[in-house]
Amino acid sequence: MTPENTVLLVGATVKVVRAAKDHGLSVILVQHQNKFTPEQAELADVTLIADFTDWSAVRPHAEAAYERWGFTTALGLTDPALDSAARINDLFGLPGTSYAVSRLLQDKFQMRQRLAEAGVSSAIGARLMTDRQSLLDFGAEFGYPFVAKPTDAAASLGVFRVTGPSDVDEVWRELEVLRGNGPARGCGGLFTVTDVIMEEYVDGPEFSVESFSFGGRHVVVSVTEKSTADGHFAELGHTVPARIDRFRENRIVGATREFLDAVGLTDGPGHTEIKFGARGPVVIESHNRIGGDRIHDLVEAVYGIDLTHYAVGWPFGLVSELRERPKPDGGAAVRFVEGTAGTVASIDGLDELRARPEVIAADALVSVGDRVGPVRDNHDRLALVAATGPTGDAAVKLCEELIENTLRIQVVAE
Repeated sequence: MTPENTVLLVGATVKVVRAAKDHGLSVILVQHQNKFTPEQAELADVTLIADFTDWSAVRPHAEAAYERWGFTTALGLTDPALDSAARINDLFGLPGTSYAVSRLLQDKFQMRQRLAEAGVSSAIGARLMTDRQSLLDFGAEFGYPFVAKPTDAAASLGVFRVTGPSDVDEVWRELEVLRGNGPARGCGGLFTVTDVIMEEYVDGPEFSVESFSFGGRHVVVSVTEKSTADGHFAELGHTVPARIDRFRENRIVGATREFLDAVGLTDGPGHTEIKFGARGPVVIESHNRIGGDRIHDLVEAVYGIDLTHYAVGWPFGLVSELRERPKPDGGAAVRFVEGTAGTVASIDGLDELRARPEVIAADALVSVGDRVGPVRDNHDRLALVAATGPTGDAAVKLCEELIENTLRIQVVAE
């Protein structure tokens, strides 16, 4: 191991560790005990177990690793790991996203403040929730509906649409329960809800933008269409490329680049969520990581670009810059299965689905015996099917047909 050829990965999945090894890099892995798997340790050269969400716990490990082996950069590609990776790079003066920029992207209220200061098109009204009255005050100032959500959670956890004063009591109670419950469900115990942001509601369809930045030059790889439903904020599907006209796509691309400049992200992947409504494209949130929900697989299937490969290789100069936006070849989609209240009795059809050449992935997100309920956020989804097609429409149709005819999940009502 030499420092010039070594990366410190924080909270990395097997896919990320394998990508680093495929690049010929040595890997120091800092992993949380709740996320550790033997396969990670087999792939990594060194594995250190630490709660990487706690800087006081991870810093001594980082200092010891830097003194013992050295490394060129620290990299995190999951939400709970991003801040620690940034702080490690700051600590040793290494290249990579700074903690200040990482915080702007992790903390949705700080992000809103920065956008207001910069005067960009995605600036909207936002305040921190302090008590029940603050919800009423925000509605009086900015109007209804508005959104209340944790400042630094993920997967649509704890997101509420406040339609009028009559909603305030219930929303306040729900958020207080969420803040008092300790580690949030579905996040591996790595998130704790503390602060809540209130922000203006933005209407219109939703998209995500998968980008990669090269020394401050932002290349949009894909504009991804998001599928949602009324009554909750859970994501029920994604389609690549988004089925929109060139005018709206160009507006979304422009808003993304303006946003990334405003927050100071100069290198690496970006996953920026946007709604396009009456006021045009508005950034809802963004992350200095690759999109989840199998979006990275859809992008690779359509554009031939492995964003994980780029994320690990770029700090070492092991990948070439993308000079322009890639052209799509066909379409790809992922669709999720909703459930009803009860207990999962059986799951069938996954092997049959995985045997089909058009299927990118077929995954159960629950196990037999799990108690499930109606969808509130992304953690309530039961399964997914991702597939390719000659067009986005064809890929969506195939996913829906496979879920309807091949995937069988039995939930027994209680």
